[in-house]
Amino acid sequence: MPITPIYANSEQGKALIRKLQNRFQMAANDCRQKVEEIISAVRTNGDQALISYTTQFDAPALRIDQLRVTEEEFQLAEEEVSIAFKATLDKAIERIRVFHEHEKEDSWVVTRPDGTITGRLVHPVDSAGLYVPGGVGGKTPLVSSVLMNGIPAAIAGVERVVMLTPPGKDCRVNPALLVAARKVGIHEVYKSGSAWGIAALAFGTKTIAPVDVIVGPGNQYVTEAKKQVAGRVRIDMIAGPSEVLIIADETAKASFVAADMLAQAEHDPMALAMLVTTSAGLAQEVLDALQRLLPQLSRQQVAAKALADRGVIILVETVDQALELANSFAAEHLELMVADPYQAMTRIRHAGAIFLGNHSPEATGDYLAGPNHVLPTMGTARFSSALGVETFLKKSSLISYSREALLADADDIQAIANLEGLSAHALSVAIRVKKSA
Repeated sequence: MPITPIYANSEQGKALIRKLQNRFQMAANDCRQKVEEIISAVRTNGDQALISYTTQFDAPALRIDQLRVTEEEFQLAEEEVSIAFKATLDKAIERIRVFHEHEKEDSWVVTRPDGTITGRLVHPVDSAGLYVPGGVGGKTPLVSSVLMNGIPAAIAGVERVVMLTPPGKDCRVNPALLVAARKVGIHEVYKSGSAWGIAALAFGTKTIAPVDVIVGPGNQYVTEAKKQVAGRVRIDMIAGPSEVLIIADETAKASFVAADMLAQAEHDPMALAMLVTTSAGLAQEVLDALQRLLPQLSRQQVAAKALADRGVIILVETVDQALELANSFAAEHLELMVADPYQAMTRIRHAGAIFLGNHSPEATGDYLAGPNHVLPTMGTARFSSALGVETFLKKSSLISYSREALLADADDIQAIANLEGLSAHALSVAIRVKKSA
């Protein structure tokens, strides 16, 4: 796990910074082509394509009539999970719900003295599809994904919320996922994964009706499938490998920094764990702590590879310089382990989520703090935000003119329409303001 600290003002440091600033990646050609083939197969063959892919990759014995999770499977799941798990789930749900309740939007109108009424009507989409990855063959259920996607959809008022997740080899969905789904109001769950599951949500099959919005994390095939169906449906975002940027000065605790880098690295060999620090001493202490803590991980090999291939430690002269880099990196997760994190926070413009101080590890945001953990990656926090209630809402503009108001605006409307060469637009106003109208 060799990470070599690099000074930001060195030629090597400048090259690394440019690389991190431009880390957005498109899917490889073979992935794009394969996903195109999968989507085409699902559009053409529907359920039969879903079963063909699912039996090949996930559950060899799954039948079409087993695609939808039954009421009996939901009931069995309730019996299989512990009371302690349910209590933890309830606590997480309450925290996430309270946070996202603040994101609700209301319709509004404004009026003018001439009788003009304009406004915006806010409505939820009719349906949403939540994709939940299988998690090591169903053995490590990503319960938090159910909560982070399902709760905002419920608060938005989406009438039909569907969950898709790959089944295990036993043709079952992990009971923890089913219990979580029920607790957030999801009763329609299907056993399907990867790009074929996304295609089913977008275009529909005999068993699975199409949806309006698709959200949820996944591998490169899921991400590429979401990208290819975007436009037909709304998607949450194009996500890349998970990432954390830790800004630390000499007041930071090295073991905390190292633990948070490892928490990011264990996600995936492509995960990006970055430290920018003003202290060369801290950088060395972090390296020592990484070596000490790594053997304790259940996913030691994954974390070791991620750190070896993509781990970054950059040395800067001042916290201000570190914060400038943070804005240019626009990281998914940003941790501020500095003497005054609240003052530092005021300098941050671009980050998916900001964690303040030594006792706010990223894991708090992943599970229990309340804010959503579905965040923009690969520098897209420059223009994108966390998933929220607004992901499941759409807005319609409202316009009502009185005759007096139209008379007052008629000349200006016609002037612009004629300038643009759209005479019918001008006529549609002129015909209404004739004296005989």
